[in-house]
Amino acid sequence: CVGESGDRLTRAAKVLEQLTGQQPVFSRARYTVRTFGIRRNEKISCYVTIRGPKAEEILDRGLKVKEYELLNRNFSAAGCFGFGINEHIDLGIKYDPTTGIYGMDFFVVLKRPGERVHRRKRCRAKVGNAQTIGKEEAIKWFQTKFEG
Repeated sequence: CVGESGDRLTRAAKVLEQLTGQQPVFSRARYTVRTFGIRRNEKISCYVTIRGPKAEEILDRGLKVKEYELLNRNFSAAGCFGFGINEHIDLGIKYDPTTGIYGMDFFVVLKRPGERVHRRKRCRAKVGNAQTIGKEEAIKWFQTKFEG
């Protein structure tokens, strides 16, 4: 989240495109916040959703910056986890003076096959507790996958 529209946001989008090779999506402000100078429906942030082996490769680069160590509070009760880095150049992207340096947040959502059953519009059904991923299981997956 850059927090403002304009040149700074487009440069942040360029950094995301360099990192992922995908076109970023822009998020708009829900409310006007006069103290921050943000107007409603103004583009204030950008993000990219990545899946598969490409996501694992980028996640590995991000965790290498954090030295594969995450705190217990980085994991949510729903089995998701997230962390942030201060400088995008730590990921191996060459520094460009015209772009500047941006920090970014990584957020990982772990799901089992069949998760869509309780989110879809048609034929929606409940998913049992055995199908959901909890905090302990997410921590265990992280430790086995990345030796963290």
